[in-house]
This record gives sequence, structure tokens and C-alpha cells, in this order.
Amino acid sequence: MGIVRVGLGAVEYRVIIEPGALSRVGGTIREACLPSGVHVVSNPTVWGLYGAVVERSLREAGLLGAAPDFVSLVPDAETAKSLTHLSGLYDDLVSRRLDRAVAVVAVGGGVVGDLAGLAAATYLRGVALVQVPTTLLAQVDASVGGKVAIDHREGKNLIGAFHHPRAVVVDPSTLATLAPREFAAGMAEVIKHALIADEAYLRFLEEKGEDLRGLEPGVLERAITRSVEIKAAVVGRDEREAGPRALLNLGHTIGHGVEAATGYGRYRHGEAVAVGIVGAAWVSARMGLAAGDLVARVESVLAKYNLPTRLAGAVPASEVLAAMGHDKKRRGERLRWVLLRAPGDPLYGHEVPAAVAREALSYLGAAD
Repeated sequence: MGIVRVGLGAVEYRVIIEPGALSRVGGTIREACLPSGVHVVSNPTVWGLYGAVVERSLREAGLLGAAPDFVSLVPDAETAKSLTHLSGLYDDLVSRRLDRAVAVVAVGGGVVGDLAGLAAATYLRGVALVQVPTTLLAQVDASVGGKVAIDHREGKNLIGAFHHPRAVVVDPSTLATLAPREFAAGMAEVIKHALIADEAYLRFLEEKGEDLRGLEPGVLERAITRSVEIKAAVVGRDEREAGPRALLNLGHTIGHGVEAATGYGRYRHGEAVAVGIVGAAWVSARMGLAAGDLVARVESVLAKYNLPTRLAGAVPASEVLAAMGHDKKRRGERLRWVLLRAPGDPLYGHEVPAAVAREALSYLGAAD
């Protein structure tokens, strides 16, 4: 079993990384927060695969009683992160007359975790949250750190809160049912962690591509654990993103702009972030902050995991730039970028001239 502790002063929780952890999730929840009951949020795909295992464990732990309506299922798409679905989740919680001792349990990917997390942060002014991520992206990134949100039509994650889970339960076995495209999307966040924090970890990812794509257990658990360690360390230094936590946004300035400009349907989040990481590396080299070979190395490791390094189809640069203007990391009208001097040597809060940003989008294949 791998255990990573996320420490934030008065708040501390464990990220448990272990094959088979899903079958023991009930006991983990009971130990973490002693809830009066639980309400699960998932999507039809994940619940169809793992619902029986989760329900059995919850019942064995005495967390369900006779409740027949303990699950809210939301669409398996970014569109679930909306006021409409958040309101529906509130309706489900209120109809069950759940009290402040309840635990909301998110079983699924980042979309489910974000939506359930925001509901937990705001229902009765805040109840316990347990994250049970079943995608690689959620296991290494979205489930850790306490950021929960829904989208607004003008941009991604513009309505949200900081609400840390009481526990995160990572079962790498769930990745066996993950579509290859979704696994690749998660690898974008893994590669991001290596680029901002650990050049040796980047070399590991460059060397172990075949093993990771093949879900070799030891290598996979090592990668998940190291990524969670990096995220936990960054969050532990800066919970509210006042400074160093912004490093976790490498690739997200362009990535969120691409997602918004393409209607949140063409690219998975990790795919857009991968393109954004290439853009950030290109800007770093263009502004003389990094050596010219950084871009080629970044493109090479992303391509090793079947991630895009350029935009496909007609994506107007003006629309991406406009969407970037709504980025929540801006200060006034100025965007703050995360750039790289080298792998493991990042910069945050860097201002990039609009002309250079447009050049970067041109390099990435955006239409003029």
C-alpha cells in the first residue's frame, strides 16, 4: 500500500494508493470521518463497472442502512459541471434529509469529483467529502488539493471553492477499464508534475513508456505515488494558490482556452493541457528563458504517451485568446503564465506579451 499524507496545518488527509482499495472503501470512509451516512455521486459508466463493489463495501461498513436512493448519477461529460446538475444534486441531498455528518463520496473522474466536491462544500455550509477517483487524471491530480468547481459558459472552473477531502482512495486496478485515450489524457498531468518538480521523474517517464501504457502494476503505482507526492508537496506550501501552487497550472493557460474555444467537446482536458504544455515550452524558449531543445524534449515525451502536441482542425487563435482572457489566474487584464527554464525549474506569475502568445498559438497550429 502506498500512502501519501497531504498536510495543510490543521487539515490533513491520506491518499491511499492500493490495488483492491475499492473493495475496502467503506471501512476507509468510516475511519476517516465517522459519517452518519453517505451519498455517492458517480456516472452511469463508472457505476455500471464498480457500483456493486462500492455498494457492498459501504453496506458492510454500515454506512447505507436501508437507503435505496444513495446514488446520484450525472453525465459522463464536462457538461455535468453545470449549475443545472449541481442543483439536481442539491435536490437529491435535501430529499434524503441528510445532516451535517453525512459524507459525499465521489466515485469517478475529475468531472464527478469537481461536481460532488462543490456540492459537499456548500450543502449545509459544508459536509465531508471522500474522493474515489477512477481515472488516471483524477488519481494523480484532480482528487488531491481541495479545488472543486463547475464551469461557466465563459470559462472553465470559474465557480468553485476550496474544500479538501477527508480521504482519497486510489485503486489503480480501475485503470484496466479506462479507454486508452482517457489514460493518455491523465498522462498529461503526470508529465506536468515531472516538468515542474523532478527531472529524474521525467527521465523515468521517458524510459518507462511501454510499461506504463501496458499498466505494469509496479511501474504504474510508482508513477501515481510520485505524482501525488509532488502535488501534495506543492499544495502543502500554498493551499490557496497565492504563489507556488500556480506551478500546477503549467499548460493550463492555453489548455483551458482551447477547451473553451472548442466547446469542451473536441479535446479531453489532458489533451488540451498537453498542447498547452508545448505552448508554454515554446514561449519559454522564445523569451530566452529556456534552451531551444526544451520544446523537442517536451514534444517527444508527450508523443510517447499518444498525446497531441498540435491543435487539430480549425481552432481560431482569436477565440482561444479571448477564452484565455477569462482565465481565473489573471490579475486584472494581465495573464500569469507558468513557464520553464528547464525540467524541474519552473517559473510562475510570468507575464507574456500578447504578440508572443499569438505566435505560440500559431506554432501550435491555431488558425489566424
